[in-house]
Amino acid sequence: MMTCRSLALLFTAATVIAAPEIAAAQPVAPREASASADAAARADASYRRGLRLYSDGKYVEAEAELQSAWELNPTFDVAYNLGNTKYQLKKHKEAAQYLSHALRHWPLMKAAAKLKTTAEQRLAESRAQVGALAVKAGAPGAEVLVDGKAVGKAPLEGEVFVEPGEHRVEARLEGYAPASQTVKVAKGGPAEVTLAMALAKSEAQETAPVANAAEGASASSAGAGAPAAGLAPGGPVEPASPPQPRSWVPVIALGAASAVGLGVGIGMTVASNAASDDAHKQSAAIIQGRGQCVKPESSWAGPCEQVRNDASRADTLGNVARVAFIASGAFAIAAATYVLWPKPKRSESAVALPMVHSDGAGIAVMGAW
Repeated sequence: MMTCRSLALLFTAATVIAAPEIAAAQPVAPREASASADAAARADASYRRGLRLYSDGKYVEAEAELQSAWELNPTFDVAYNLGNTKYQLKKHKEAAQYLSHALRHWPLMKAAAKLKTTAEQRLAESRAQVGALAVKAGAPGAEVLVDGKAVGKAPLEGEVFVEPGEHRVEARLEGYAPASQTVKVAKGGPAEVTLAMALAKSEAQETAPVANAAEGASASSAGAGAPAAGLAPGGPVEPASPPQPRSWVPVIALGAASAVGLGVGIGMTVASNAASDDAHKQSAAIIQGRGQCVKPESSWAGPCEQVRNDASRADTLGNVARVAFIASGAFAIAAATYVLWPKPKRSESAVALPMVHSDGAGIAVMGAW
């Protein structure tokens, strides 16, 4: 779901779509990468300087400004323009990385269709000059490194582009044994890397088998003089009482709660989609009217505020729907677990058996509670 800042930058992109090829389109930044207001302002200033420098053919200076904007606020538009700049400088590995990121987050906006064609063409040209690694690490959240440099955390969003040749790929995560693999990739070719990560054994786990073996040996020697359980004297064992029937009240309650959660999730999803459609329609109307919402004129203030409100409402309803679906699934799993989990057998009888061995005598009580 787009934030209000993402929507505002979308409108800015629409006003400059007829400018040179460096023109930006809609940014779609992940929530965790959204910048603070101060960082966003500095990123926007660097971004605009980069656009002007690119238009003047000063690609090296444009690269520095756009790189600064990316580090402050990694959004779709910065990735697209930075990828174009790297392409002009013949830095194909970096160009492929940024252009592929931009295409993965490409906006649903007709005005950006021509820009997408350029991005796809330049990505294909850059990709033909380098290798592409598809890395899968066994543990989610593991840090992935290529030639000792961190490239992200598992699962990686896309491919990792590298120079042709041999590369060492590693995955590290606390509590797991590190995994690594050396792979050779040809120019223009892909390579798959799968890193299986096993849980790291603690010192206590390694010594546990030895301790268990010692305890077993001690138990064997202690009972060496005891008669076999089946041959020991004593009274007859009473038959166990029949198992009590399982109560279905919890299953009915959990099933009803799951159904309610599912209904709420579906209702909230429908409402969220409706709010999102309203935001898109209002956005389209503003773009067609040659308006923008970064610093809107007074005539566009009301429509821009409506777009923000609709986007916020869609986001909130979507979050409620996700929580409802999760709760519905949890209740359904709980009901299934209650039904399928084996009910332990219980015996209300107990038998006292005399025991005699070389070290003395005693009474053993056998039964289940």
